[in-house]
Amino acid sequence: MEANTSLWHSYLTVILSRERQRLEQFQRAEDILLTLLEDVHAREPRFLVDYNRNLEAFEFALCASEDAVTVEMPLRIDSDALQVVACQPRDTPGGHPAGMNTCYLQVPSPGTDLEDWIDVVGATEHGGGARCLVPGKVLQHLKELLVSAIVHCQRCFLLQPGDVSAEHLQEDAMELSLVIRGTWKTIRFDIVPVVRRHREPLQRQGQQSDRGFPEGSLRKATEESHFVPASPHCWRSSTHLPILKLLYAVDTLKGHCLDSLRLLDQLRDQDWGGHGGKSSLTFNSLKMVLLWSMELFPSLEDWQDLEGSVYRLLVILLRCLAIRHLPSFLNPEENLFQGVATDLDSVYHKVESFAWDPQRFLHFHFGPPARTDSGQADPNTRALLQLPNKDGSYWNTAYFDILLSQFQVYQTQDSARRSAMSQLLSKIRGEIPQQS
Repeated sequence: MEANTSLWHSYLTVILSRERQRLEQFQRAEDILLTLLEDVHAREPRFLVDYNRNLEAFEFALCASEDAVTVEMPLRIDSDALQVVACQPRDTPGGHPAGMNTCYLQVPSPGTDLEDWIDVVGATEHGGGARCLVPGKVLQHLKELLVSAIVHCQRCFLLQPGDVSAEHLQEDAMELSLVIRGTWKTIRFDIVPVVRRHREPLQRQGQQSDRGFPEGSLRKATEESHFVPASPHCWRSSTHLPILKLLYAVDTLKGHCLDSLRLLDQLRDQDWGGHGGKSSLTFNSLKMVLLWSMELFPSLEDWQDLEGSVYRLLVILLRCLAIRHLPSFLNPEENLFQGVATDLDSVYHKVESFAWDPQRFLHFHFGPPARTDSGQADPNTRALLQLPNKDGSYWNTAYFDILLSQFQVYQTQDSARRSAMSQLLSKIRGEIPQQS
């Protein structure tokens, strides 16, 4: 048992040792980015520079892979005067129904300083339509300013040759990508204009309490709503910064909450990717799994030992992969696995292999991923993971406590939780025929 515990902590120690290097890398690239954004602001004051980048640095240090860093650039407008109107399907990404968090931002009256960013949308052959703030025009303007800023800063010797590459800038993308040199690697920044509304805070559907989180953290994370481009005509509600604020709050708690995320993300990057290392399972997916685990396992005793903490994320991840449904934490009706690549089954088997035999994976290597097989997999556990969640009975603490017991990592002194688990287990036994 001691050797097993040492293996988990040795693996984590190496992960933690890399974070300081990643922070130094981020800070150097961030300095260059801020130089460019300040030049943009000087040319167009409606684009603001947000100097509070500690959340992005925090996320970059946590993530094992070289994912792009999303940087929101606020617009200096009277956002609370804008009217939020549901988008028409023809203007939404992929023609999705108008309820997929997409909207127009209607400008109430003429005479504002937004005329060059406004267009009439929703017009028909009979006339009509509304004057709306158009993401496509905002993005095009910002793109032109970024290009000018790069040229100007190079001429003024504020940038060295090779500091910035703008080759990824695309007219039809909903973000503007710059690749910037850090200390020894490059970092891709996806710059996104954002409209922040203070009058209408982001409303989380369902549970509104701080269960599992520091008191007041959910309210602080959702105290304003953010809108970013979804298509040339539509905006969408963004939970990027609210999610990062919740993660930052989790970091203040005792236990191995964030350590579990660190460890699983390293495995995702090293062993759970497909050919070429890419996978439908992303760092954002694991962030969502962690937030759900905080709510479903709110007791401090759940996070006291590293192995048990990791398994609390694992059982939720396996459940989501098995039913191909990962609900967004702040908008549970949204399935984050909807429309992703078809490798979820492959990822499921890799995660399952780790859950049954973690010692085979807890080491660093530079060759091909560790061999995954499900030879030790228990058919009863797999059937339990695949139960349909019709009435919400299989998305609660009792259900995941049962899964933890299947992997022999269930430990709690809470009699109420033990009782709830026993009651649910009686119901499950009537639905799953036991296999020998």
